[in-house]
Amino acid sequence: MYGSYHEKKFDALGLTFRIESIANVLFEQLVADIDLSLITKATFFQIYHRLRLFHRALKLDGISSGGLERQMSILAHSLKVKGFTFTQYLDIFKGFAKAVKNITNDYFNNVHEKNLNRILDQIPLEQILPKFLPKVETADIEGLKHHVSEIFFRDRIALSLGLQQLDLFLSRILNTLFNQSNKLPNDRLQLLLNYDPKRAMMSINKPKKLVNGIIYLGNKGKNLAKLQQYGLPVPPGFIVTTEAFRCGELIDGFKPAEKNFKASVKKQIRAIERLTAKQFGIPENPLLLSVRSGAAISQPGMLDTFLNVGINSHIVAGMAAQSQNEWFAWDSYRRFLQCYGMAFDLKRDDFDAIISEHKEKWGISLKRGFTGEQMKQVALSYKDMIQDAGVVILEEPFEQLYMLIKAVFKSWFSDKAGTYRRIMGISDDWGTAVTIQEMIFGNISQLSGSGVFFTHNPRWSGDILKLWGDFSIENQGEDVVSGLVTTMPISMFQQGIEMRQTDITLETHFPAIYNTLKEWANHLIYERGWSPQEMEFTFEGDRPEDLYLLQSRDMAMREVKEVATFDPVAIHQARSLGYGIGVSGGALTGRVVFTLEEIDHWRHEEPQTRLILIRGDTVPDDIREVFAADALLTARGGSTSHAAVVAHRLEKTCVVGCGNLVCNEKERNCRFDETRLKSGDYISIDGQGGSVYQGQVKLVGLSGR
Repeated sequence: MYGSYHEKKFDALGLTFRIESIANVLFEQLVADIDLSLITKATFFQIYHRLRLFHRALKLDGISSGGLERQMSILAHSLKVKGFTFTQYLDIFKGFAKAVKNITNDYFNNVHEKNLNRILDQIPLEQILPKFLPKVETADIEGLKHHVSEIFFRDRIALSLGLQQLDLFLSRILNTLFNQSNKLPNDRLQLLLNYDPKRAMMSINKPKKLVNGIIYLGNKGKNLAKLQQYGLPVPPGFIVTTEAFRCGELIDGFKPAEKNFKASVKKQIRAIERLTAKQFGIPENPLLLSVRSGAAISQPGMLDTFLNVGINSHIVAGMAAQSQNEWFAWDSYRRFLQCYGMAFDLKRDDFDAIISEHKEKWGISLKRGFTGEQMKQVALSYKDMIQDAGVVILEEPFEQLYMLIKAVFKSWFSDKAGTYRRIMGISDDWGTAVTIQEMIFGNISQLSGSGVFFTHNPRWSGDILKLWGDFSIENQGEDVVSGLVTTMPISMFQQGIEMRQTDITLETHFPAIYNTLKEWANHLIYERGWSPQEMEFTFEGDRPEDLYLLQSRDMAMREVKEVATFDPVAIHQARSLGYGIGVSGGALTGRVVFTLEEIDHWRHEEPQTRLILIRGDTVPDDIREVFAADALLTARGGSTSHAAVVAHRLEKTCVVGCGNLVCNEKERNCRFDETRLKSGDYISIDGQGGSVYQGQVKLVGLSGR
């Protein structure tokens, strides 16, 4: 029977070796877990915390280094200094590498080298362990000594606590720093230094404190994150923040930054897939996305929006099969193609001409009257026009999404957005975030729709909550806010005031949807203490669980001001042309204009004459004309349309949704039923009541001159 022998100091020594071995494995994991493919100032904070652990480990192993401590102190102070440069950080890590080299010399090479050489001079070659010998036999004694020494020191260093892992860590850092300094000019290096990839993206469903403010998320993103936290049904998604906008040129122009950014987007998409049980780019169960702008200061309609992103002909086929609704699938593709083409400067009128041509060809007045096959033909005609214009339509869903994120950023610099900011006195330096969410379909059936509502009556101030706005059936949200379709009122009270030419309201025909919206508004205004809101919604069916909240922002209250009105006697003698929705300003009489050139002409010829811009609908590109004119009259749109919102902000008299108005901008004329008007003719409009009259009607009040 064999005995055993234990001695506490040997047991402790063995335990120490095992703990050091485990610690070295953990150090390896610590180095592997940090992303060093792209190094920014934010990365240096992570690096510093790891270096502190390495420093403590070396001290525990009896290794002290004045050089290492000096570099640690410099790095710690650099993280607190504004304006510290990339090349300064490069110098710091060169100093770290030198400190580690000195440690190796002081504690290993200088201690063992002479003794090792003496031993090698005395040991026959055959007595040297095989692992120390070169694979190829050599007669070069000095070369043999060097080879044996290298393996010996490497083994000794590997047994020390953290030193080998520290050397590897610093080597990876320096490789990336040298690569970045070689690939980027000084101005981009400084931009990279101040770029924080972790601030470039945030999940709406899991907000993080690092980027939860309005500067990073924009007003839309900030509110969506709050609404989600309140438990309201916000489509899952994420926000690409203004950090990515600010560093857009760096992300586009430096492959490691672009790779890092794309990886973050893919990670966020996978999170949406888990929440929705849908798959991005998979026809059998497709996830489509909305991609929308969101600046800290609202610029209604001025920046690009893309719906149904991630779609192609294969996805369309999958949507049609899954929904058993071919019309819905091809209508969604048609809508995507239009916003895609317009991002490449194709005109809305060109798309409108195509769908109008098909309506005339088939004798169908409304697009919802198309069959699925007919809607397919419309969509393919859109596609042909885009491709004939030389625009490449990206088919791969992720590349499509990535390109459109960049397109939203690019739209910040568009002429219309720049013009709006100059008019409104908004700085160009804000930039925009991009909100990306699961697509909710208001065009999926006759029980679906979308809309925008105010929580309070926009016509006069008051504390009583009254829903007021516009909605449309079988349409997606952009149709309503852009004023492209004839909308219906939200409430019966609103219908009684506006006297629209419809008996359909959300309150009467979709009571469950209406009551749910009212509950949300009550919760935000009375329980959460929010100011009056403007809220966008979409419903995929007529049940409360089919309803989603897409946006909420502070309502621009339309103050009650003393304005001009029509003379009561003159009104009885005036010829009525039509009736719309009065959304801004008082009564006004002036000349009809259609273009900026006409406005300039009349400003020169008759400086005192008021000018009324007439449009079928207004698109954001019309901002110059709207600003230059005194009033706006549109055939389509409701009280929440871009035309109404922008006209109010610019303090213009405005009437929208004049149903019998047909506008021909190219020919510079319009008609109200059988009455035709040309550029320069006089009309009179009432921005309060919505009435439209032919000729000059006498005014009374403040603006009655």
